[in-house]
Amino acid sequence: MTPWIVVVGASLGGLRSLQALLGGLPAGFPAAVALVQHRPPRGGGELGRLLQAGCALPVAEVADKDPVAPGRVWLAPADYHLLVDRDRFALSTEPPVRWARPSIDVLFETAADAFGRGTVGVVLTGSNDDGARGAERIRRRGGVVIVEDPEAAECPIMPAAARPFADHVRRVEGISPLLVALCSAWRDP
Repeated sequence: MTPWIVVVGASLGGLRSLQALLGGLPAGFPAAVALVQHRPPRGGGELGRLLQAGCALPVAEVADKDPVAPGRVWLAPADYHLLVDRDRFALSTEPPVRWARPSIDVLFETAADAFGRGTVGVVLTGSNDDGARGAERIRRRGGVVIVEDPEAAECPIMPAAARPFADHVRRVEGISPLLVALCSAWRDP
């Protein structure tokens, strides 16, 4: 099956990990990439600009009801949960989950519910356990979970919490080649 969506979560130290991961994805990558980076509620547009600088795919902050389109990187806006429906994104101002808004668990769980085995979850560096519950849901729905190697992560807490649900544990430099291989090897769900 071809993954319909790749969901990525990062927190402390995430900028470097996200730049490394996104920098390795080729133009025309066949899945949508949606990501949550924990950041302050008043975070400006600098994150999108910084990620776009080294990425061959277009990077944009999600607007409510944007279609889940492949070949793009969709960034959760500051202070909004990012949710996935079968063909659209939704934004929410519900209370923080796992001390965060946007929450990685919210993104991962809604993507798993919408796309099932067509979901690939990637948990990167971070300082809490946000993402572990979502990784578990992705695995339960038949998707694939990739975790940044906690020993190589800037902050190992988040990837270590998700590691029990991982199909693959890689240094960040090895994640994008794995995503490309998964996408080229799988067929439609």
